[in-house]
Amino acid sequence: MIVFDLKCGGGHVFEAWFGSSAAWEAQRASGLVGCPICGSGDVAKAVMAPNVGAKGNQRAPAPAPSADAPPPEVIKAAMEMIASAQAKMLETSRWVGAAFVDKARAMHLGEEPTAQIHGQATPEQAQELVDEGVPVAPLLVPVVPPERRN
Repeated sequence: MIVFDLKCGGGHVFEAWFGSSAAWEAQRASGLVGCPICGSGDVAKAVMAPNVGAKGNQRAPAPAPSADAPPPEVIKAAMEMIASAQAKMLETSRWVGAAFVDKARAMHLGEEPTAQIHGQATPEQAQELVDEGVPVAPLLVPVVPPERRN
């Protein structure tokens, strides 16, 4: 895994993890990377300081957690609960991949029977659906497309 600091056209800086530099490039080229703050698809790598570890005998002790921040085990439990709830919801949903936007719009217009679906859409496409009144929501935990599973 590799972590990049990314910056959108709106100036928001955020962190994202990718399997490799090639995975970052492929996802960016496919329009799958968007700003989590404003939804902009205009995202590029931001300048970041290298993470060079100190010698083992020269490491500073880890800072004490902030009194305002929940302990790591609480955050981990919350993330596991979110992932579990999403997995349960997806059991009754059908993967439609890149056809998501067209299928969601057709269902909304009554051209296809209503069903639970999930798939891929760029942030711009998702915003267009929302503007049209189509009820859509992003998945909180990334989903591996069926054709990419081992």
